[in-house]
Amino acid sequence: MKQQSQRLGTEPIPKLLTNLSVPAMIGMFVMALYNVVDTLFIARGVGILGVSGVSIGFPVMMIIMAIAAAVGIGGASVISRRLGENKQEEANQVFGNILFTIVVVSSFGFIGAFTFLEPLLKLFGATDNIMPYATDYLFPIMLGSFFFSFAFTTNSIIRSEGNSKFAMMTMIIPAVLNMILDPIFIFGLDMGVQGASVATVISQATVTIVVLNYFLKGKSSLTVKATYLKPQWSVIREVLTIGMPAFIRQVSGSGMMIAINLMLIKFGGEFEVGVFGIVQKLAMFTIMPMIGVLQGMQPIIGYNYGANNYDRLKETVMLGMKVVTIISAGIFILMMAFPEGLMNIFTGDEATIETGAYAIRIMFALAILIGAQVVSGGLYQALGMAKPALILSMARQVLFLIPLVLILPNFFGVTGVWLAFPLSDLFAFVLSMIFLYKDRSLFFKEKNQDPPYQAAPSQG
Repeated sequence: MKQQSQRLGTEPIPKLLTNLSVPAMIGMFVMALYNVVDTLFIARGVGILGVSGVSIGFPVMMIIMAIAAAVGIGGASVISRRLGENKQEEANQVFGNILFTIVVVSSFGFIGAFTFLEPLLKLFGATDNIMPYATDYLFPIMLGSFFFSFAFTTNSIIRSEGNSKFAMMTMIIPAVLNMILDPIFIFGLDMGVQGASVATVISQATVTIVVLNYFLKGKSSLTVKATYLKPQWSVIREVLTIGMPAFIRQVSGSGMMIAINLMLIKFGGEFEVGVFGIVQKLAMFTIMPMIGVLQGMQPIIGYNYGANNYDRLKETVMLGMKVVTIISAGIFILMMAFPEGLMNIFTGDEATIETGAYAIRIMFALAILIGAQVVSGGLYQALGMAKPALILSMARQVLFLIPLVLILPNFFGVTGVWLAFPLSDLFAFVLSMIFLYKDRSLFFKEKNQDPPYQAAPSQG
C-alpha cells in the first residue's frame, strides 16, 4: 500500500482534511466555473433559447453521471475500507470490476444517441423552439458518454486512495481545456450550442487518457490486471448498493430539473426555463466547495472506520461540519447581497436580470442549512451504511423538492417553483439532524464496539 493511503490513518485530522479537501475544493470550483462559463458563452453567443435547450437536455446528462456516481462513489467507499483493512488484493479486484461496469453502462448512452434522443427530450419538456438547441447539445454528449463515465468514476477512486492532488488535476484539466475550446467552437467555428458540447467531449476524452496513464504506469495504490477485470457479481452488487444513494441523488436531480422545466413552461414559458438554466448553474457553483470538503472527508472516514479508529472518525465529522456551515453562511450572504450582479455576468437583458435576481433571493433564503445536509448524507455513504445514506440522499429532492415544485405553482405560479427550494432545504435539514442525533453514539464508540448499522460485508 502506498504512503498516500497509509496517511489516512496516521496524519493529524486538521492537516489531513485540509490536504484532501483543498485540492478537491479547487477541482470542484474549477469544474463549477467551467459550467458557469459554458452557460455564459451560450447565453452571449446563442441567446436565452440556447440556454433553455441546454437546460432541457441537461437532465439526460445527469442520468449518465448518476450511473457513474453510483459506480465511482460506491467503489470509492468499498476500496477505502478494503485499504483500511489492509486487503490490497480485494481492493484491486473491486477496482477491476468497476472498470468492467463502466464499459457496460456507458454503451447505453452511445446507443441512445441514435435511438431515442428526440422522444426523450419531448418527454422532458422540449418545445418546437427549444428542440433544435437541445438536440444539438445532447447528441455529442451521449456519443462521448464513456469519457464522462470513466473520468467521473475514476476521480472518486483516486480520492479513495488518498491522492487528492491528482484527483484535483483530473477535474482542472478538462475544465480549463473546455473553457479554452468553448469560444473557438461556439464563435470561431460558428457551431453554436453544439460547439459547447463538442468542446466538453474533447475535454473529457483528454483527461481519460491522462487517468489511464496514471493507473497503467503504477502511480496508483491500485493495480490493473486482466484477471481483475473478470466480473464478480458479489463485488459489483456491493459497489452498487453503497453507490445507490449517489445514483438516487443524481437521478432525483434529473427528475427535479424535468419537473421544474415542465412547471415553468406551464406557468411561465421558454423565457423562465432559460432564466432557471442560468440560476441553476450558479447554484451548482455555490455547492461545489461543500462537496469538495465532503470529498476530502470521505476517504478519511472510510479508512478509519475500516481500521476501527473512531476518535479520528469523530474528529473528521465535527471539523467538516464546521467548515461547510461557514461556507453555507458565506453563500447566503453572497446570494442575498449581489443577485443582480451575478445575473449581469450572463446577460445584459434587464428582464432576465430582474427575474433571475428575484428567483435567487427566494431559492437561497435558507442556504445556510445546505452544508449540514451534504455532510450527513456523505457520512453514511463513506461508512458503507446504505439505508440511511439512501434516505438522506433522497430527502431533499425526491421527498421534498419535487413534490413542492409540482404543488406550489398551482397556488403561487412561477414563484411557487422558487419557493420550493428553501422549504425543501428546511425539511431536509431537520431530517438530517434527526438521523445524526439518533446515531450520535457512532461518534463516541470505543474501539472494536459494533456499529449501529452493519456495513456491507467484505467480499473475498
